[in-house]
Amino acid sequence: MTGTWSLVRLILRRDRFLLPPWVLVIAVLPIVQTSGIAELYTDEAALRRFAASMGSAPAFSALYGPVLHWNAAAMGVWRAGFTPVVLALAVILTVVRHTRAEEETGRRELLGATVLGRRAALSAALIVAGTACLAVGLIVTLSFGAHPAPGALATGLGYACVGMVFAAVAAVAAQLTESAGGARAIAISVLGLAFALRMAGDTGGTGWLSWSSPIAWGQRMRPFAGEEWWPLGLFAALVITLCALSYALAGRRDLGAGLLPPRLGPADAAPGLATPLALAWRLHRGSLAGWSAAVAFGGAVVGATAQAASGALGQNRQALEMLARLGGGAGVGQALIASVVSVLGIAVSGYAIQAASRMRTEETLMRAEPLLCAAVSRRRWTASHLVFAFGGPVVVLAVLGLSAGIAYGVATGDPGAHVSEVLGAALVQLPAVWTLSALVVALFGLLPRLLPLAWAVLAAFLVFGQVGALLDLPGALVGLSPFSHLPRLPGGEVTATPLITLVAIAAALTVAGLYGFRRRDIG
Repeated sequence: MTGTWSLVRLILRRDRFLLPPWVLVIAVLPIVQTSGIAELYTDEAALRRFAASMGSAPAFSALYGPVLHWNAAAMGVWRAGFTPVVLALAVILTVVRHTRAEEETGRRELLGATVLGRRAALSAALIVAGTACLAVGLIVTLSFGAHPAPGALATGLGYACVGMVFAAVAAVAAQLTESAGGARAIAISVLGLAFALRMAGDTGGTGWLSWSSPIAWGQRMRPFAGEEWWPLGLFAALVITLCALSYALAGRRDLGAGLLPPRLGPADAAPGLATPLALAWRLHRGSLAGWSAAVAFGGAVVGATAQAASGALGQNRQALEMLARLGGGAGVGQALIASVVSVLGIAVSGYAIQAASRMRTEETLMRAEPLLCAAVSRRRWTASHLVFAFGGPVVVLAVLGLSAGIAYGVATGDPGAHVSEVLGAALVQLPAVWTLSALVVALFGLLPRLLPLAWAVLAAFLVFGQVGALLDLPGALVGLSPFSHLPRLPGGEVTATPLITLVAIAAALTVAGLYGFRRRDIG
């Protein structure tokens, strides 16, 4: 363990612009949802009706979990039921970034030449991720200060424990494979399986099945619904077991190696890999397929839920007003689809940042320089990756629009009636998503070491554009998010000026980044 605290300080310094934004954004979501529900449903009868209507809709149970109580705090925590999944994803990326990714780039071996223990890097990553989870739990608990203290504490502990479980999952995954991408894929697959088990257990009449998912354990603590504390024992046992396993596996492998043997490729490359674009497709296809599958599932749930929500919210003008502030159009179903699609549009920006950042990854792994030393120009190499940085979001948003539109049509009894309008609502997010892609390109070309700052910018856009709309923040702050300038479809009016402006900004940032890359040294 020698050198652990030095590595903790190093991680905190490297992530000083990345860690605080996602901690704060995740932590404020439950109280924002609670405040919105308390504002919309001001009497006990209205809250009871709302809870009954939400609890009777299988689509809502699949997405958020079971409704445990009708009070505003319990319903707010229920409505923020997807937040632990976001926290789990954040800690997975953090742990893999500071364990397996460090080995893959060779920095871990360089640090290991100093006075540094074999398990110091793993310990430091787990300490930082665990502290971030505790910070989220503490902020969540304090934010519910006006509500009963046991419920606030159960909410905060539930979030923190779910995050710690998946930090430990990521620590185990980092020991299994040689690549950071493979470790992320393993850990995120476990997260997806846990969510699927929770969803199946809460909607399929097999409640016991959800107990196999740690995501459900936090809900079973029943915050603001007659708290139960014994699931903390399940969390503690699983975290300790997974951490012990990760340490044991770390001691059984060589530095830079994984326990799962890498698959050897053919001796001769396929003819299809003869161009930079073909190589870029090989590098990006897994991420593109994964994001497309995720948004297809999310779109289908949103489309199926929209019709069920019409009956629950159709007579509530405050609810419609809240949906309109989030980007909703006319009509309850359309308003719900528009608001959720706008949020998913911000999520797709995460894919755009990831795809555009691939150039920097290839550069730091020293795989770009051998290509550029051959008969491949910088222009062709960057263009091959920009196809996915700007074209990939088109595919992902189209999948989102098609899945949501078809599911909404099936729910209303006319499968083809709403596809075009929901598809348009998804694709209209492109100018704002492209702005994030272009920001990454600009940072890559001009200030490559500040590339992680793009994630902090995305978190700021989420706070100002989505949470800010619910909290009635000043228009100047809300307007900082490009997503706040998009037409509110379906049902809203389309104006070309903001779309053209955002595309022009994205083009200018991209040109600046490409110019900077042409003039700087590789690495």
